Amino acid sequence: HGITHLELIQTFIQKLLMMNYRARYIQTKETNKQDQTQQTDNDFSEEESDIFDDVFGNLSPSDKASNQSDPVHPMDVQMAVFHCADGFLKQLMVTKLSQCQYALPLLVPDPFTRQIEFPLWTFRQIKKSWKMRNNNEIISQTQPIYKAETPMVFFFRFGSVSSSKSQLMNDLINEKHNTFFHRNCPGSSTSRVLMDGVVEIAWFCPSGKNTDKFTDCVAFCNLHGDAGKHEKQLQILTEMASVNVVLLSRTDKYDRNASIIKNLYKDKKLLICLFPEDKSTVIEMKKRKFIIGLKDRSQSDVSEELRKAINACLLESSSTFRLEDVSKHSDIRVDEEDDDDCRRGREAAQQIMSLLGNKDLTKVKESFLPHQKLWHQRKNTEIRHQQHEFHISDFIKRFIKEINLYDQHQKMFFLKWLKILLDEHTSWSTVLKLKENRDKFQYLKTEQTELETISEELQAAAFGLEHIMREIGQIYESCESVEKNKKDLKDLSSLPSLAAEMMISGSPLELMDGDAAHVPVIWISAVLDQLVQKLGDQRVFVLSVLGLQSSGKSTMLNAMFGLQFAVSAGRCTRGAFMQLVRVSDEMKTQIKFDYILVVDTEGLHAPELAGRSTRDHDNELATFVVGLANLTLINILGENLAEMQDILQIVVQAFMRMKKVRLNPSCVFVHQNISDITAREKNMEGRRRLQEKLDEITKLAAEEEGCDAERFSDVIKFDVQKDVKYFAQLWEGNPPMAPPNPNYCENIQELKKTIISHASKSHEMSLTHLKDHIKNLWEALLKEQFVFSFRNSLETAANRKLENEYSKWSRSLHNAMMVIEKKLHDEIKNEAIHEVEETDLQRELNKTSKKVKKSMSEFFEKDAYAEILIQWKTSFETKIKDLQGNIVRETKGKLNEILQHRDLKKKNEERKQLENTLVEKSKELALKLKDKANDEETLKKEFGLIWENSVKKIITDTDVLNDVTQVLSCCKQGNQYNNILSFKISEKGYNISYIQQLTDYIRKSVIEHQKKCEKYEFQEEFFVDLVYFICNRANTIFIHQHRLFREANDPDLYTEKKREEYYSIFQKHCHGATLIAIFGEIICQKLKEPIEQSVYKKTARDLTDEMRSNCESLNGSRSNLEKHILKTLAEEEDFNKYMNYIHNPRDHFKSFIRDEVSQYITDKFSVSVLPKMEENIKLLQQKIMKAAHESTEHVHMNRGDAGLWLKSFRQQLSDVLIFSEKDLSGVKHDDVDDFNLLEDVIRQELTYIMSDISSRFNTETFPVKLDYKLRPDELLIDHFCQCCWVQCLFCKAICTNDTKNHDGDHSVPLHRVIGIDGKYFTDTGNLCANICTDLVASDLNFKSPNGWLNLKDYRRAGGVYADWSITPDLSELPYWKWFVCRFQKNLEKYYNKTFDGEGRIPYEWRAYSKRYAIDSLHKLYLGSGQRTETLRFTSHHCQR
Repeated sequence: HGITHLELIQTFIQKLLMMNYRARYIQTKETNKQDQTQQTDNDFSEEESDIFDDVFGNLSPSDKASNQSDPVHPMDVQMAVFHCADGFLKQLMVTKLSQCQYALPLLVPDPFTRQIEFPLWTFRQIKKSWKMRNNNEIISQTQPIYKAETPMVFFFRFGSVSSSKSQLMNDLINEKHNTFFHRNCPGSSTSRVLMDGVVEIAWFCPSGKNTDKFTDCVAFCNLHGDAGKHEKQLQILTEMASVNVVLLSRTDKYDRNASIIKNLYKDKKLLICLFPEDKSTVIEMKKRKFIIGLKDRSQSDVSEELRKAINACLLESSSTFRLEDVSKHSDIRVDEEDDDDCRRGREAAQQIMSLLGNKDLTKVKESFLPHQKLWHQRKNTEIRHQQHEFHISDFIKRFIKEINLYDQHQKMFFLKWLKILLDEHTSWSTVLKLKENRDKFQYLKTEQTELETISEELQAAAFGLEHIMREIGQIYESCESVEKNKKDLKDLSSLPSLAAEMMISGSPLELMDGDAAHVPVIWISAVLDQLVQKLGDQRVFVLSVLGLQSSGKSTMLNAMFGLQFAVSAGRCTRGAFMQLVRVSDEMKTQIKFDYILVVDTEGLHAPELAGRSTRDHDNELATFVVGLANLTLINILGENLAEMQDILQIVVQAFMRMKKVRLNPSCVFVHQNISDITAREKNMEGRRRLQEKLDEITKLAAEEEGCDAERFSDVIKFDVQKDVKYFAQLWEGNPPMAPPNPNYCENIQELKKTIISHASKSHEMSLTHLKDHIKNLWEALLKEQFVFSFRNSLETAANRKLENEYSKWSRSLHNAMMVIEKKLHDEIKNEAIHEVEETDLQRELNKTSKKVKKSMSEFFEKDAYAEILIQWKTSFETKIKDLQGNIVRETKGKLNEILQHRDLKKKNEERKQLENTLVEKSKELALKLKDKANDEETLKKEFGLIWENSVKKIITDTDVLNDVTQVLSCCKQGNQYNNILSFKISEKGYNISYIQQLTDYIRKSVIEHQKKCEKYEFQEEFFVDLVYFICNRANTIFIHQHRLFREANDPDLYTEKKREEYYSIFQKHCHGATLIAIFGEIICQKLKEPIEQSVYKKTARDLTDEMRSNCESLNGSRSNLEKHILKTLAEEEDFNKYMNYIHNPRDHFKSFIRDEVSQYITDKFSVSVLPKMEENIKLLQQKIMKAAHESTEHVHMNRGDAGLWLKSFRQQLSDVLIFSEKDLSGVKHDDVDDFNLLEDVIRQELTYIMSDISSRFNTETFPVKLDYKLRPDELLIDHFCQCCWVQCLFCKAICTNDTKNHDGDHSVPLHRVIGIDGKYFTDTGNLCANICTDLVASDLNFKSPNGWLNLKDYRRAGGVYADWSITPDLSELPYWKWFVCRFQKNLEKYYNKTFDGEGRIPYEWRAYSKRYAIDSLHKLYLGSGQRTETLRFTSHHCQR
């Protein structure tokens, strides 16, 4: 439909990168308009029009057309891009032009200064292949084009000629393709502005057939414009050419170009003159000088004559043209020399290459890359120590040093140059000869050994940038594995950083070592970590490709994304490479990813792997890339189902394995090289046959994998109509001169749309998750039982993530309910509400509940592990629902207790009345003693008399033992025991019912014990004695708790404590203070205790939230807390603490939390706790004063009295303070009428009170002043410890379920060495050094309550055994291995047994250091637990 001028450049670049040669023929909207039929402006009807007026008028249609603005010339678009591009884009652009079989800019005048530039750098990546016939032998050549020495034919013209020089050249090179753009090409115009003086070059490459126009590779150069105006270009090219071909009109000898023509005619150089006005056939004027007429002759005749003349000339010429030699000419600018960064990059790369010297190609890797050589030989963990002993080669040291010296731009030049020079050094001609030798031997079965030797030499001779990066990866892995840096390596972390920067700049990175079929997980993980640091944890869509070797996988990816995966002859992809493709902001609106990670793989059935188990390798590779990707492209060459059979079976089996491990990637089948892709019926038939074949293979694979699947669609979501693509042939004609097929490029565009469609529906995956995914997938592939192993590691990672999310959801609900509880608590205290119903709490919690449900729904639907998590969705929805119900019920219980407490405190009205009566009596006495206000002794004496008359001490402690006697006198079975801690005597007061409950509990415990033991029977006397004994011990606690209650609630005792406060008020009365001043002081005195309580409560909640965020051990799930507990235990190395943790985990957790909180408060008191308290008290003071001010305004507005002021004041503070007008009942305030003065008094008194409270803030008073239930440690204990604490019967590992009394089995992700719990082999004193998950897969037996059972059938033991799920697993935690080794003697002494005989500790366990053990915890709780080899029992019996 055409595009605007502004879109020309972008469209040109996009099409060119996709190798679409139609990039030159882009039409703009303006062009389209001009292409439409032009009409005259007259209004005559068709009948009235006249040919003489229309055609032969004053202004012809052609003249009219010329008045229109000329369209942009396609070559101007190309050259504009070329002039504006940097060195890397120029090189990429010229490389793609070459792939499109277009001529390339050789000499380019600057459009402003006219200085000539030779862009040698742009040719550095181009290689050309051709075949020559030598008698009956065909010789193949592949060379970097800048090195190739070929004949060169130079075309130029003088003046303006009627024939197209470029079109003539095209007929010589490839008559079906416009290698050189000419005047008759679509889109051509007369307004060309950037091509004059440009010299373009193209090569004819023969195919080794008799039909070749030239028998050797020939370069053709074309000078655009009048050669007479471009003398420098003409001089350079005529000198370097083997044959000069000039187009010119018949001129006289005095023409300005005549002298140049004369010199060319005299020169020994071969010359062909073409005359557009001459009708003559080819004439040889003298030796090596030909003329050919062009007038009235067919293009084919002229082309044939010209070809013969050139061939004849070339036979006589021995001169050759070499691209690099152009740079030797003076007065031209060479881009490589002019760009400082490019020049430095080349010099650095050359210095590194000098280290290789003249070493035998097949020995280079062995000498300079020793780490990977050793790894390829052995491939096991032991080899890492040997690798670490190796020195880093000078080559690699120099590479690391150089690359760290440069900025990003310079670094890219250095890497490009190094790649160019390495390709040049390994001399692909040499490699291809080896390859040809190998091919010749393919048919010789008896020569298998020689064939394998040649194959090995071929692999050894390959030496590129990927091998250097592989060596660096091996160096990094060896250092990480032994946890020690190399002496000759300063900064280990710079290595993955270097690789990450290369990926960001667009270079592929080796994901799987193609020579060893190995994924260096540690190295890849480190590189991805660096990517996260540099880019952020970006979202990636992983696209992989699978197919047979040389089926066009890399070419397809390069065309689709403009990448540069190796595709040239002899350079088939080995292993797997990954490359980042950034998603544009515009595209992000369609897909929710920041990058596409493209994974290109080696071909299946690669002959290089003939010496290995090819099928196993192919299965491994296919399973890996399919499991890694969100979408896999299955690339198939042609439609031959017989050839497809093997690859389809591998692919279907891989997808089936993904189904079993709950991964659901997508796939698209791409049939390449289809001749007639437009025939709808043929495509439908092809799809039907593919569907049948997939279903057939699915049945076969299902049998092998042990699955129930009848159709391919049972294994993977697959739409045969949408997910099967047919691609045209890649080449439009026969290589090597054929350009890419434009239909192929259109097919690529359609495939890209399909990929985007899949990506828009795919789950998000971050770089961090990708790292874990690669690790889990590869480690599972290394196991014999891939499906089980991978599913176990995936489910562990997914479950851990779900556990963390559940922790957040539960925290949200708990925090919301804490706010609700605080609000309702204050309302209860302020008598604003009188009952609490569950429905009220549910309603209050509803807003948070909806947010949690939404968060859960999004997590289960959108998380990267969504397919695995779905199995737990229902149970966790139920769990959250139950949690919410429990929170509501617990809160209701707490608030109802507070309601009871409030009712209990109603008797405090008496206390308050007494207080207020004291105030009034003090006032009356003060009036009498006004003249004795300065007599302190008299005042104290008189006040004491009032006090003694008003307050009588009644302190009587309860007689607990008397109540015990009373209960036991009628002792019988009572109600079920309620937790003794729920008595809360200090809050509610003592009641005889507590003794009844305690007695019932003791009786129940005695009966349960009696059932287990048949050897003796307890008499009633024993029970009575036991109750007396227990209650006697509890007597002191009961009395102490009741005294606390009395002190808080008994009016007389409470008032006694307030004596000093009342005396102060009495004194002020005596000294003549106003009623308002005293009333304001009384209000502030009443507020003092509520203020203190509020500040401490608020600070405790704030501190709890802060620790949940900032304290490492407390800022995650229980699993994270356990990690820190284990880390602390290892660091302290205290065996007794370990035993407490193992045998009493819940108590240990509580103790650890209390210690953490206590330490945090101590460490952070001045920087965190104290500022919070000061801030809270400041906010509270502001709120009180605001309430006082607004109450004053309210009274003034309503002309109210002190009663209205107090009511308004109380209402405004009801949500933050426990304060009521009843606190002032009895205190006369009728005469209080100056509320502005009252406000000032409160402000002044409040400042003193706040200062007094603040002065007592310190680390000692903070925990004491807090309500026990609201202490941060208790809040955190309540959060972390409301979970399952059931321990494994064999190893004491704790069930990781976050819910008490949960449904389903108990389970843990990783069990321990069972000797830790004292388990030993029967008839010996040998402790077991085995792990539960290993034991349940063995043939060993154990002693259960029901007798001896095989460990595989442990559930048959019933009881708690039946509630545990222990699955066979090859993974185990190095932490516990280190523990057993470190505390072997302690364990042996503790259990009075030894780790000997069948229980001997494996020697390799002793290699684990404490640091490694602690680090393994970190890896485990990040979802990357250490995997180690399996150890088995040698005995047949094991004693519990």
